[in-house]
Amino acid sequence: MMYLYDRVVDFANLHQAYVAARKCKRYRPSVLRFGFCLEENLLALERELRQKTYRHGGYREFTVVEAKRRTIKAAPFSDRVVHHALCNVIEPIFERSFIFDSYACRKGKGTHAAVRRLEKYIHTLRHTAADGASYCLKCDISKYFDSIDHDVLRSLIRKKIRDENVLWLCDVIIASNAPGIPIGNLTSQLFANIYLNELDYFVKRVLHERYYIRYMDDFLILGNDKKHLREDKERIGIFLSERLRLQLHPKKAEIFPCAHGIDFLGYVVRDGRRLLRTTTVRRFLKRQKRVRAFEESAAAVSMHADGGYASWRGYAHFADAYMLTQRLSRDGAI
Repeated sequence: MMYLYDRVVDFANLHQAYVAARKCKRYRPSVLRFGFCLEENLLALERELRQKTYRHGGYREFTVVEAKRRTIKAAPFSDRVVHHALCNVIEPIFERSFIFDSYACRKGKGTHAAVRRLEKYIHTLRHTAADGASYCLKCDISKYFDSIDHDVLRSLIRKKIRDENVLWLCDVIIASNAPGIPIGNLTSQLFANIYLNELDYFVKRVLHERYYIRYMDDFLILGNDKKHLREDKERIGIFLSERLRLQLHPKKAEIFPCAHGIDFLGYVVRDGRRLLRTTTVRRFLKRQKRVRAFEESAAAVSMHADGGYASWRGYAHFADAYMLTQRLSRDGAI
């Protein structure tokens, strides 16, 4: 039987990790360089990991502006192979401990599944409340990835992992960025879920909340008692501060009637309908306008426009947006 770390550094696992890491990026220079001497590079990685001479490389930083400005940190390709190799082995161990209603970066979950679950909870509450009234406590965590405490994270990983060599590799990856963990690493997605799994258990086992949904650091609790949700908010704030060294976002922790509509993961759920978020629609239309004004070549315009429309179509198809998309199409906006 192979030990846990042997499974991480096994050549077959490293090759599988390489294939996963290059997905949708196979023609980038760094990926082509690694693949040109693939066997040699994978053997070198295996040797460094087995001898524990592996050192994590520096990050390339860039900014993405969508709903808000985010700094993304991209690790060198060889390090991304190591991230995949590690997650291939340890993610199933942690996955078994995650609650059902955690939806970010997990197989079979995602934004659509989270929104469907929200709709189910709203429907249930509407029919169980004496007056039909229901409320939503909607929160997110201030600067979540940057605020993750390395010592707390390492202690949480050690709850499930005993192999000292695997722990060494986790520590190397965690220490590669400070403060917090970088948006962009595959390991960061797993570590972020491990970290807030503590919150999930607090909400379910201590607060005994049934109607709870979390997608990374955005989470909701639904209920019929507004005062009770206020108490939940206070207790969650204390738990996050004392146990995880995190803070609720001061402007994004609010309680309101579900009838007002719940803006969650790009959609607004209201009156039994699934609507598109207005700001997202406006942002898409501005992007399409810039693409159409880009005249370096007809091929470039076509390529960008087709890609943007495909993304829009996937987003809009999940919502009750037929009339909107027809109107935008008639107006030539899409």
